[in-house]
Amino acid sequence: MNSNVIWVEFINMLPIILCGCVLPIIFIWMETRRKMNETNARTQVVMAALEKNPDMDVEELLKKMSPKKKLLKEKLLSKLLWGCITSIIGVGLIGFGIFLINKISNNTQKIHMADDVETAIAFGVILLAVGAAFIINYGVGRKMLAKEIEAEESKTTTQA
Repeated sequence: MNSNVIWVEFINMLPIILCGCVLPIIFIWMETRRKMNETNARTQVVMAALEKNPDMDVEELLKKMSPKKKLLKEKLLSKLLWGCITSIIGVGLIGFGIFLINKISNNTQKIHMADDVETAIAFGVILLAVGAAFIINYGVGRKMLAKEIEAEESKTTTQA
């Protein structure tokens, strides 16, 4: 094989490698850094508070500073939301692919878009499957966690 052909193939594969390998690593690294910075900032606030008032209850301060955790119901509704969004996008891509297939088949000069159409339909099917999984997860979670959700709701209404 010619070395130029190898370089051309490598350059064609580069975006796939970057999106599939490097991008996720960068996202994980950025999220880890964000969490470390939050922890460091929280530690600095606690240390400054302890320097000013050594008799302070640190546990109470940490409870006030920590972000509120989502309730089970909120988590389930978030899954339902993402399930609906990904399903709708998936159906849209599948519909777009079918529209393009009809457009190509009606065209007398066969347009060279078959690969793009197959890719759009494949991504649509994947997104539809992911959306269906989120929606199924919501339904199963709602049934399995009904008692826990009721307990959380009664706990939050008594606190308010």
